Amino acid sequence: MHNQFSPKALGVPHQTVGEPTVQNALATSLTLDSQLCFALYTASLAMTKAYKAVLERFDLTYPQYLAMLVLWEHDELSVKDLAARLGLDSATLTPILKRLETVGYVRRVRGVLDERLVLIHLTEAGKSLKLSAAFLPTYINEVAGRPLSDLQRLRDELHDLKASLAGRVRM
Repeated sequence: MHNQFSPKALGVPHQTVGEPTVQNALATSLTLDSQLCFALYTASLAMTKAYKAVLERFDLTYPQYLAMLVLWEHDELSVKDLAARLGLDSATLTPILKRLETVGYVRRVRGVLDERLVLIHLTEAGKSLKLSAAFLPTYINEVAGRPLSDLQRLRDELHDLKASLAGRVRM
């Protein structure tokens, strides 16, 4: 039976396990700290934690803040478009929007011609929140303790990585 995870199936050039290069690769490639995915995961957790303390002042969670960022760019978006922009499905986004509506930052309005369409609008409180939260990027840059140019380069590299993966992996 063909193993879908064999080196050949994954496009890895054939080498014998006894060869030094393969032994070295096996010794280091399957350690937790050598994994890019783990570095990204733990960095994401740390970043979310840095945001959490300050977002509580605004009665926001990190996912709610991300939704607000998109809405500050484009007031009046459909749930479908907002979900696509955030990389979420509608079922995941709905409770986020319900909470934002409960605290008074957004309102949801059904489409006039198509009631299946739900549009998200910022309220005055939601628009005002943008001014109150304007310090957040600078605050996070300071908390990160890295030069701004390093953080911008890292962000750009992560966008490139995401685009590269999206072109190769079904998302």
